[in-house]
Amino acid sequence: MKKPVLLAVAAIALLGMASGSRAADLPVKAPIMPPPPPPFSWTGFYIGGNIGAAWAGVDVTDNLTGQNFSRSSDAVFIGGGQIGFNYQINTLVLGVEWDFDAAGSNDSSIGAGVLVPGVGTFAVTGGGNRWLTTVAGRLGFAMDRWMFYLKGGWGEVGVRNFTVTNVANGAFVTGGSRSLGGGMFGAGFEYAFTNNFTIKAEYNYIALSNRDFVIPVAANLPPGFGAGLAGDVFRNRDSNVQAVKVGFNYLFGRGGGF
Repeated sequence: MKKPVLLAVAAIALLGMASGSRAADLPVKAPIMPPPPPPFSWTGFYIGGNIGAAWAGVDVTDNLTGQNFSRSSDAVFIGGGQIGFNYQINTLVLGVEWDFDAAGSNDSSIGAGVLVPGVGTFAVTGGGNRWLTTVAGRLGFAMDRWMFYLKGGWGEVGVRNFTVTNVANGAFVTGGSRSLGGGMFGAGFEYAFTNNFTIKAEYNYIALSNRDFVIPVAANLPPGFGAGLAGDVFRNRDSNVQAVKVGFNYLFGRGGGF
């Protein structure tokens, strides 16, 4: 009786070994990897702020005497903000942007040499800018989180009143438009250091339209001003404003999160 029992135990042992061998041969499942994050995109609305510096070129001619006054104002601090929209197609980024900056106080003098025989010397002011704004399209070339762009559109600046003053006694006349506009272009680069926050630096050039200031007729001039310049025209032409700015944007893009 013992022999059949031993044979049964041996058979069971052999079956167990064979089953364990087959289990060891089964393939092991690879761990499930999370999907890769979506590539960064510049598409979306954005809003941000900027600071920088701006300076202006002024060219004024007095029609009566033929004297010309050209100067470039010292750079002044500017600060403001911008809002815009980007749409990325492969590496091409199309966009539109509006910005506005207030300008710090600067020297608005243009010249003090309009000499009228028998009347005196007159100082001409009105070159200082109070604010500047642009509305422009942007054409960008993206390299992942870097973007280099060109921009072009319309720019406008707020200018101080044109004023002509009799240096001898301080009598003056003032007037003229309070803003000037013209075509603008610029270039810059932007870097996204998170999916939402970017930093930028750019240069802008605004070519301004002409501005004329006509001295009133003698009957409307203040006492002491003198009639020597009555009806004279001062023309501001070939003016421009240049600015360099650094800033940041918050991009409401599809990347989301930090």
